[in-house]
Amino acid sequence: MLRHLVFMCSKRCKNMMMKMVATCLLGIEGLVADDLKSMDAQNVCAENGRVFFDGDETILARANIWSRYAERILIVVDKFTAVTFEELFQAVKALPWSEFIGSADEFPLKGFSINSTLHSVPDCQKIIKKAIVESLKEDYHINWFEESGPIHQIQFSIMKDEVTIMLDTSGRGLHKRGYRPVGNDAPIRETLAAAMCRLSQLRHYHTMYDPCCGSGTILIEGAMLANNIAPGINRNFDVDRWGFVPEKVWMSERERCHDLVKTDTDFVAFGSDIDPHAIELTEKNAKNIKVDKFIRASVCDVARFNPTTEKGTLITNPPYGERMLDIRTAEKLYRVMGEKFERKHGWSYGIISPDEEFEKCFGRKADKRRKLYNGMIKCQYYMYLSLIHI
Repeated sequence: MLRHLVFMCSKRCKNMMMKMVATCLLGIEGLVADDLKSMDAQNVCAENGRVFFDGDETILARANIWSRYAERILIVVDKFTAVTFEELFQAVKALPWSEFIGSADEFPLKGFSINSTLHSVPDCQKIIKKAIVESLKEDYHINWFEESGPIHQIQFSIMKDEVTIMLDTSGRGLHKRGYRPVGNDAPIRETLAAAMCRLSQLRHYHTMYDPCCGSGTILIEGAMLANNIAPGINRNFDVDRWGFVPEKVWMSERERCHDLVKTDTDFVAFGSDIDPHAIELTEKNAKNIKVDKFIRASVCDVARFNPTTEKGTLITNPPYGERMLDIRTAEKLYRVMGEKFERKHGWSYGIISPDEEFEKCFGRKADKRRKLYNGMIKCQYYMYLSLIHI
């Protein structure tokens, strides 16, 4: 049993190691783990939908700014076993909450319970909240908390009687990069789009295509990946307001972001969509994150897709039955894609779809498949490799 993991990361103990966890969409845990290792995180361990790791406040800041595929970065305050409400209450109350939460700070609570004796989530929420309040009462010598200050979102998970208590440092999900204030119908999540680009091995010297670009998310994430632009470079995080990570650490990490941007790439991305409004959104969103110089967008039907470059990396999220088109129309689109996306040297294609009949409609089996989730929809990412890679 791990007790008081928080001792490693209190406000009074700078540069100490702490246990953290990055949550993510199912199917991309390996990408998140590789991402964290590249940031110098330690003891990286992937599980279903989350990746645990160790690091100091520099790694905490870096993970929030640089995580391309993770949804949130949380501090693991403690892990323990509890099968009664009394055990849960006492274990939570014993934690040094005043090291994180000020007397005026807001500390909302949410969580879940799976296959556990303490299965009632509302009851667990009440017990945990009460335990935190009692702990803070003793430390601050007050009986009422206004909760009007910075938000400290507390999360808990109870799985097979093992309780994990966490603090969400990100605030808004990390997929919210800040460049897409308005989307078109059924936009793809930014973290999933980035994962598709990574799985397609997009490089800084590639020419990228998305013939169903919508509001440009895949194109933009591709441009950011190819040019090594940090996804969180233009946003803030809840932990910013805690005073937990020194300002000099944030300044250093943000300067590091600018230093690591590739400035001499040959990357270019071509996007098209049948909807003129979608093209307007693509251009606007690309400008918001300052990658518009890499992206060329135009109104065009997939049936008229006719690239002029010798090589290309095509990555797309076509509309499908559960999102925008009826099943028959979507499958007709897949057949058109199969005709237009020819197998040839220097070209690879990555297409995400929940349709189990996709390969049949497309006309050939994928060279690789990867199960991914677009929101709650289970999909397959179908990858057709260049002839030189087969």
